[in-house]
Amino acid sequence: MCAHSNKRLCTLAEWTAACRGQPQEDYVYPYGNTYDPTACNEGRQSPIIRLFGPTPTYSNQELNDPRCDQLDAGLARGGDYPKCKSLYGAFDMHGNLHEWIDDTPDPTNPTHGSFMGGFFVDATINRPGCEYRTTAHAKTYHDYSTGFRCCADVR
Repeated sequence: MCAHSNKRLCTLAEWTAACRGQPQEDYVYPYGNTYDPTACNEGRQSPIIRLFGPTPTYSNQELNDPRCDQLDAGLARGGDYPKCKSLYGAFDMHGNLHEWIDDTPDPTNPTHGSFMGGFFVDATINRPGCEYRTTAHAKTYHDYSTGFRCCADVR
């Protein structure tokens, strides 16, 4: 999808700089250093539990059920949280959707990649704010919580 827009997935350095406001600032969260639980779309109830009950299987079928992103108090439209904006004007870099980046975190396992920022259920378990990074999945992994952001070279 990025290639169709003459763009590409962001690198770790690009994504982090955009989220943290580097080099002017080095914020923990896109909006600053002090955590604000209302600034971004995060801390919501799991749609898997809401849809499949208290003991879901977390099967591929459940994790890719389109209803997971259609429930109220779940995935938000980009920009719906105006305080969740970086110094560069990028919205939703903390919470809302995990964002795939272009990297290989473990050279011994080049099939695995990273996604950043957390998502609407969890944006804290793998570090705070702009430091949130998940490296446990193959680059082919997808579910209701993953998305991506495109970057372009300076022209």
